[in-house]
Amino acid sequence: MKFIVSMKWVLARMYEPDVAIVDCRFALGQPETGRQAFNESHIPGAVYFDLEQDLSSPLHEKGYGGRHPLPDVEQLVDRIRKAGISNETRIIAYDDQGGAMASRFWWLMRYLGHEQVYIMDEGFAAWQAASFPVTADVPIRIPASYTPHLQSHLLADLEEVRKASTTGSAMLIDSREYPRYLGEVEPLDKKAGHIPSAASYFWKDNLQEGSTKFKSAEELSKRFEAVSKDQDIIVYCGSGVTACPNVLALTEAGYENVKLYAGSWSDWISYEENPVATGKE
Repeated sequence: MKFIVSMKWVLARMYEPDVAIVDCRFALGQPETGRQAFNESHIPGAVYFDLEQDLSSPLHEKGYGGRHPLPDVEQLVDRIRKAGISNETRIIAYDDQGGAMASRFWWLMRYLGHEQVYIMDEGFAAWQAASFPVTADVPIRIPASYTPHLQSHLLADLEEVRKASTTGSAMLIDSREYPRYLGEVEPLDKKAGHIPSAASYFWKDNLQEGSTKFKSAEELSKRFEAVSKDQDIIVYCGSGVTACPNVLALTEAGYENVKLYAGSWSDWISYEENPVATGKE
């Protein structure tokens, strides 16, 4: 099943009654700008989901769970219901960050057991540039019934990651920029480096050069050709957000055994006993 859809695909379906469009625009370090941008202009009928208010839990005082801990399931489901989304709804998410925030929403819905959730390729700026319809109007939402069916196999916990790092039971993929993986720079977290044995696959390399458009499934398959489809794969980043577009890209490329380490690097280093690697593997 493919989850990345074109803007024209969205345009053809946006007014269908079983479709919900979710705006996930968000700028790290500028938490108000996404909602402000939504209030100014968005795809007609869209509802806004905020990365830190809706798609994350509050920070743990010791850093456990990372910088963007997974949201409480009941609170997320309540938010989904209030947005008028039911188990039968086809959901289309978009952002303006190359799919990073929309992919977080996509992964969370898949974790809840929702299959019909898609990412609009290229993002809102490209939608506007194509002169497709936009509005500032926010329609009234009629709450819907939603029952989650948690897919726990999509999530890797700390012990699984430790085991993968030491025994090779799963392949670890680091989604951050290469200098952060090497430990040369670390703009956000208190320690630099990567989880021992992890391989570097920067998430933005899923996009066509100089673009917000995803590479084709064939191109993504080539990108990950060194990754065996027969092994379990655990993907992480800094805080569990930009790992999600890598999970999406692997899924598009035909990988089935892909898990997210939601706490990611910021969770890993919150445990002093966890080892840190630097340089190339």
